[in-house]
Amino acid sequence: MNMSEFLGQENAFFELAQQRNLIFYHKGYFSHSIVTAMSEVVKLQLEVAGVGAPTRRKLFSSFIELSQNIVHYSSDWLVEGQDQGGAIREGAVYIVTEVERQRHLMLCVNPIARAAVKDLRETLEPLRNMSPDEIKQAYKVSLRADTPAQSKGAGLGFLTMARDASEPLEFGFFPRADDPETTLFCLKTII
Repeated sequence: MNMSEFLGQENAFFELAQQRNLIFYHKGYFSHSIVTAMSEVVKLQLEVAGVGAPTRRKLFSSFIELSQNIVHYSSDWLVEGQDQGGAIREGAVYIVTEVERQRHLMLCVNPIARAAVKDLRETLEPLRNMSPDEIKQAYKVSLRADTPAQSKGAGLGFLTMARDASEPLEFGFFPRADDPETTLFCLKTII
């Protein structure tokens, strides 16, 4: 590929990002330290984009929860566990502004073990049918409850996102043709 072809492709991505009002996009590896660094970028991008303080707080909180979901549960990793300074796992997160609808869309995609789909679906499905008041009540109860030993707090994270969202969370599971034991988990929140 020559330089002009490369620049043409990069320019096309840049133009698409501008048209879609892309605030933040990362596809690659996530770790606690990478999330900390990205969170500073997200904060700055939201401020520069002129997002109001209450919406910024909700978007930032959901960004942290989605990123932590990847760090804790993605099935594709460079480094696993805490013995080497923390997990480094693969996923993607993006935030766009839908100007015409005056809202923000946030999407997270990461591979998970096929065996984890049932539990994740059972955690998320009830949130789709709960009223905002029921979500707030469940959030308060979850804050006071003991966290199960195998949990890394994801239930509370999903409740946090559902509480801050303007519409029910949307999610899907997409089996990977190249790896039958892995499923892509997609989660979308609108704020």
